[in-house]
Amino acid sequence: MSEREWAYLDEADTFVSTSLDGDRNTHQRQRTHDDVTTDAFFKNLADAVRRLGPGKVSALPTIDVDEPPDFEELVGNFERYGMQSIYLRPINYQGFARRRKTDPHSIAKWNALHSSFIDYLIDRNHRTGGYVEEYYFSQCLRRFLRSGADDHVDLRNPNFFASDYIVIDHDGQLYPTDEARMLSRIGRVDLSIGTVMAGIDQAKIRLLNSASLNNFDPDCIHCAYQPFCGTDVVDDLSRDGRIDMARIDTWFCQRHMHVFDKVVEVISRRDEAALRSVAKWARVPSWGDHMIPVHT
Repeated sequence: MSEREWAYLDEADTFVSTSLDGDRNTHQRQRTHDDVTTDAFFKNLADAVRRLGPGKVSALPTIDVDEPPDFEELVGNFERYGMQSIYLRPINYQGFARRRKTDPHSIAKWNALHSSFIDYLIDRNHRTGGYVEEYYFSQCLRRFLRSGADDHVDLRNPNFFASDYIVIDHDGQLYPTDEARMLSRIGRVDLSIGTVMAGIDQAKIRLLNSASLNNFDPDCIHCAYQPFCGTDVVDDLSRDGRIDMARIDTWFCQRHMHVFDKVVEVISRRDEAALRSVAKWARVPSWGDHMIPVHT
C-alpha cells in the first residue's frame, strides 16, 4: 500500500480486519494458494501490526471442520502478532463456500471441535500462565453471567438491522450484515437495503426487523437460554430458504444450545485451570495473581 492508504488506516477511528486461518500451510491451502501470495500476506500483516498496533488489527480464522489446523500452531500464530482473542468460525455457508458438498445443517462436528478448543485453551492458559480466549465463547459466557453484555452485533435480542452498523459494498449497495451481502452476491436472495445515493429502504428494514427477536418464538419461550440467545434471520434464509422453521431444527439454535451447555459445564468446574480462564474470559477482576477463592 502507498502512504495514502496507510494514512487512512492511521486514523484513530479506523480498524483493520483480515482472515488468518491458523498456521501458514492452512492459510495457503484455504486462502492464498501459492508461496508468493502467502509471503505478501504475512508481510502485510506484520507491517500492519507494527505500524498500527495489535489493538487496531484483528484477524479471524475460518476453520474447515474436516481438516482443522493444529490448535497449538493456530494459537501460536495469533500470539506471534500480538493477538490473544481468536474467533473460531466455521466455513460460511452464506457465501461461495456453499458450493462445497457439505450438509448445511451438519453441526455436530463443529460443536465437538469447538468444545475441544475451549478445553485446550483452559489447559494451555494454565500451563503457560498466559491468556488466550475464544472470542465467541467469551461473549456467550459474559451474556450468561450478567445482563447488558451486548457488545457483539451477531448475538443480541432484539437484534434490529441497520441500527448499529451498515455494510457498504464497493458499488454503493447497503446491506444489514456482511452475510447478507454474501447471500446477495451469490444470487440466493436480495438482502440489500438501499444505496449510498438513494438512502435506506425503511420498508425492507421493518420487514427484516419483524423477525429479529426471539421473545415470541414457540420454541424459544420454553428455553432456559432464551435471555442470553438471539436470532439469525440471514442464516435461516441461507440454509433453509425460510425463517419459520422450528427453532430447534435450525443450525443457529443447535450451535447456541451447545455453546451455552458448554458455558454451564465450564463454570461448574472447580479446578484452578478452569477458574482462572473463566475469570479472565468473564472479565472478573483479580487481586494480584490470586483469584478470588471459590468454596465448594
